[in-house]
Amino acid sequence: MLIAVGTFGLAVWGSRGARTTSDFLLARRMVGVERNAAAIAGEYLSAASFLGIAGLLLKDGIEALWYPIGYTAGYLALILFVAAPLRRSGAYTLPDFAQVRLDSGRVRTLATVLVVLIGWLYLVPQLQAAGVTLSTVTGISYAGGIVLVAIVVLVGVLSGGMHVVTLVQAFQYGVKLFAIAVPVFVLFFAFLGHDAQHRRGLDEPTSPVFERATTVHIETDVRLRVTRAVWVKVLSGPGPERLSGPVRQDEPTGGTVYLTPGMHSVSADSELRFPEGSAVPVVADAEPNNRAWLSPQDGDSYELFETYSLILSTFLGTMGLPHVLVRFYTNPTGHSARRTTLVVLGLLGLFYLFPTVLGVLSRFYVPQLLVTGETDAAVLLLPTAMLQGWPGELVGAITAAGAFAAFLSTSSGLVMSVSGVLFTDLLPGKLANFRLVALGSCILPAALAVIAIGRDISQSVGLAFAMAASTFFPLLVLGIWWRGLTAVGAMSGLVVGGGLVLLAVFTGAFLGDGYGWWSAVLLQPAAFTVPLAFAVTVLVSKLTSRGVPENTGRVMLRMHTPDRLGFTRDRSADHHAAEHDEPATVPNRSNGRHRLRGGRRRRR
Repeated sequence: MLIAVGTFGLAVWGSRGARTTSDFLLARRMVGVERNAAAIAGEYLSAASFLGIAGLLLKDGIEALWYPIGYTAGYLALILFVAAPLRRSGAYTLPDFAQVRLDSGRVRTLATVLVVLIGWLYLVPQLQAAGVTLSTVTGISYAGGIVLVAIVVLVGVLSGGMHVVTLVQAFQYGVKLFAIAVPVFVLFFAFLGHDAQHRRGLDEPTSPVFERATTVHIETDVRLRVTRAVWVKVLSGPGPERLSGPVRQDEPTGGTVYLTPGMHSVSADSELRFPEGSAVPVVADAEPNNRAWLSPQDGDSYELFETYSLILSTFLGTMGLPHVLVRFYTNPTGHSARRTTLVVLGLLGLFYLFPTVLGVLSRFYVPQLLVTGETDAAVLLLPTAMLQGWPGELVGAITAAGAFAAFLSTSSGLVMSVSGVLFTDLLPGKLANFRLVALGSCILPAALAVIAIGRDISQSVGLAFAMAASTFFPLLVLGIWWRGLTAVGAMSGLVVGGGLVLLAVFTGAFLGDGYGWWSAVLLQPAAFTVPLAFAVTVLVSKLTSRGVPENTGRVMLRMHTPDRLGFTRDRSADHHAAEHDEPATVPNRSNGRHRLRGGRRRRR
């Protein structure tokens, strides 16, 4: 509640300075380096980072560390290849950049469709996670949690656009850092104070165990892998006869089954009671052995392919996320955009130290999540599992506040980026139109999130990264660094990359979960979709080399010339001039600045 009140207060206070279209879309392009970096970090650290990293580490082990590495390293690629030239292009959005570079309305339209698709693919799981978390922490309904987050997000976006969103996201980065750092220090010292049994080494070739008798409620159908036989009492649900697999019923009490090593299917709405010291059965895709949990890549070769594909998806997908790239347009210069990216690297690196510790502690204290598969709840449940009474509730409240801030900041950025694209392409000219588009950009994903309850959240986020890497990464890198890019080549790459990712996802959903090379390619397609999209873009551009735009040299010069020479020309000035029959900006060679003075240089 305090986070919602603070966000609403910032929105009201910041809206006083938002009056023009430039305020709503780009915050007048005057956001400072530190504030913009904090806003980018606050926007980027979504539910997948705050909750998902610890949950993945609990389930998959050390291999899950590739996620935060890829999420952070993507900004290194932004520094090297994209940040400064993209800002100097003077565009509002990614579709605007595509038209500036390629002088093609068709490329702009296709880029607009992809921006909206990626934005909604990312926004739906954020709202889903918000509904699940708020229903767990506060007891309100799943749909009610989604509606609450959607309302708070709309208040910020509708009241002041990018100007307000920047303030809110910078504030929420501080909230998230505090909410993840304080629990880590408190819980780690509590862990050191526990007896030696709780500090048992994770390098032993055994499965995790229940430190105390534990009741587990299973809400969805799961397949469990049992490595050590265990007695389980079925308290409620369909009964022991519905536990498929190697089951032995020796006790006369009924309702108690003996699960032997192997795979077992458990249906939804089952409630199981595990005795103290028993081995933990894990969902089929989790790592059951502690030593293997600490050992990266000790499995089949297809797992190595999945790792490389994941690295490509997160590393290159960051370069193509529209809600991240739009923030660089708010910097005043290309140099400040590059400096902003460097600060973001430091802020993200600091944050990702803490979920790693929580993921390791979860292996000891909340192993029941390995039975249900709901490992994303580890960060929320760990404080009360380690600390009794009000200290655990207080630390748990802090982590819940951080999770709420994660939903708000990322959702605000996604709604802002999608709204900005739709506004500039469909209903330009009036702020009332922007507010109308923003309302639709939030309501539709919220409705989809309510309908899609029970869907895999992490898969949707991964799809957004894979889609961004396979579409906008080739467009940005080739558009900024290669003069030979043509509109036909760019459209071919966008269609091939985006189409293959969607094909992989739909095929995987149709075939279901599995193992082996086929499943690895469908779940992590970036290792073949990104190179193929890149190759198609280059090949088709060479075949259509006569279609290179005539203004390519001028645009390339603008993107790669240092800011102090004054070649940067913002599209906002051109649009404003066109709407009011004013002359466009011209460079003032005397002082390296652009002036709007009736087409004449202002003499000093």
